Amino acid sequence: MKKKIAVFDRPEKLAGYEIEQYMAYCGNLSWYDFVTGMPSVVFVVTGWKSNGKENACLHSWSSFMGSGIDNFICILGKVNKDGHMYQSLKETKVCVLNFPSNDIYDRCAKTIGHNQFETDEITASGLTVEKAEKVNAPQIKECFLNIECDYLWEQELFEGSKEVAIGLRAVNISMDSEHYDQTKLGRYGKDGYLFYVDQPTNPETGEITPFGPGILAQGNPIPWITE
Repeated sequence: MKKKIAVFDRPEKLAGYEIEQYMAYCGNLSWYDFVTGMPSVVFVVTGWKSNGKENACLHSWSSFMGSGIDNFICILGKVNKDGHMYQSLKETKVCVLNFPSNDIYDRCAKTIGHNQFETDEITASGLTVEKAEKVNAPQIKECFLNIECDYLWEQELFEGSKEVAIGLRAVNISMDSEHYDQTKLGRYGKDGYLFYVDQPTNPETGEITPFGPGILAQGNPIPWITE
């Protein structure tokens, strides 16, 4: 039996905190983020701050799609207009999306704490800086996939939102050969893409199930028959 869950139909507390306080602490989330537990691929957005220091932002809530053979579009689904990443994108019009495997995820997470304006955020987190090939931005050497991007557009999530969606176009991709060969490390499984999951929550009790980061496991192939 399905339960209908209104956006205001929620418990008073999550993880021992007032629910509004907890969602704000987690990144200005919605109650529905926790109800759905929707996965989204994890990556680090890198660029230069206006003072020449490295900017690195652990990111999710985004999507990727082709639109014609020459256009691979990356939509950053949620970018805070007060953050360094937004400022860097507006000033330089470029960035790199860096995709970590599980063995370096702990270092990528440290970019959250090393986010001061005067800090080289990649280096301070124990990661190695490389120069991107096509855009004027730093990238992370340890990440198995780097997507260099040009800025296209932005749009508020809703009128008056403090966050925007940003459209990017990929102009160059670098991928570790051990990862693009699925018979070796591959793009998927324990050594491939990581997925962020807003902690799955029981909408009736508010009980949270710790989870993450997720990985993509092989399913059973299904014949592509549409009739």
